[in-house]
Amino acid sequence: MEIGGLQKLTLIDYPGKIACTVFLIGCNFRCPWCYNPGLVLSKEIKKQSRISEKEFFKFLKERKNLLEGVCIGGGEPTIYKDLPQFIKKIKKLGYLVKLDTNGSNPKMLKFLIDKKLVDYVAMDVKAPKEKYQKIVGKKINIKNIEKSIEILKKSNCDFEFRTTVTPTLLQKEDILKIFKWIKPTRKYFLQNFRPEKTIDPEFEKIKSYQQEYISEILKAISPFFEICQVR
Repeated sequence: MEIGGLQKLTLIDYPGKIACTVFLIGCNFRCPWCYNPGLVLSKEIKKQSRISEKEFFKFLKERKNLLEGVCIGGGEPTIYKDLPQFIKKIKKLGYLVKLDTNGSNPKMLKFLIDKKLVDYVAMDVKAPKEKYQKIVGKKINIKNIEKSIEILKKSNCDFEFRTTVTPTLLQKEDILKIFKWIKPTRKYFLQNFRPEKTIDPEFEKIKSYQQEYISEILKAISPFFEICQVR
C-alpha cells in the first residue's frame, strides 16, 4: 500500500468513534474540486511524502487503548488489490474500519462487506447519472456506480451516501436527481464546496454556495431520510 498521509486523530470522520484516518495514494477519478491533488495527480504524487506500512502499524499498536476506529480514504482505496489484506491487519489489532470510496469498484466493495472487513462505508455520489462522466473527469462505467449503491442498500453494513455541492457543476435540481436515484436509504450528507487547494486551480477561485441555498436543498430532501445533514 502507498500511504500518503495519516491524520492521527479525528472526531468527525468516523461517526460516533474516536479514530484516525489513513490516506492512500492514487485515484481513478479526476474530480476538479478534489482537495487532495497530492494523492491523485501524477506530478503531485511524485512530491508526496510517504508513510511506510511498518510505521503505520507501529502507530496503531501504540494507540490501541486510545482509538476505536481507522478510516481508510484517499485517493481511492479500492484501486488496491491488496486492500483486504491491509484491512485484515488493522482489524487484527481490534480496530473498527470505515471505508471512504467513490463506488467505482463494486466487486471489491461487495467482497469487503461479505467478509465483514468494513464496519462503515461512506460512498461519494458525485452527480446525477447523466453528468457523472463529465464531472469526475474520467471515462467510467456508470453501472459500477449503480451496483455499489445497490450493494450498500442491500447490505447489513452501516453506511452513508454523500455529495459535495460544487458551484458551476451542481445545482439544486441535480441534488434532487441524486436523491431520487439513491432513495430509499437512511443517511445522506451534503458537503458544501470549499475553495481550497484543488486539482483544477480554477476551482480555487470559485465561491462556495451561500448557506441559505444549501439549507434550501436540505429542506427539500431531509424528510425522506432518517439522517440528512450538511457537513
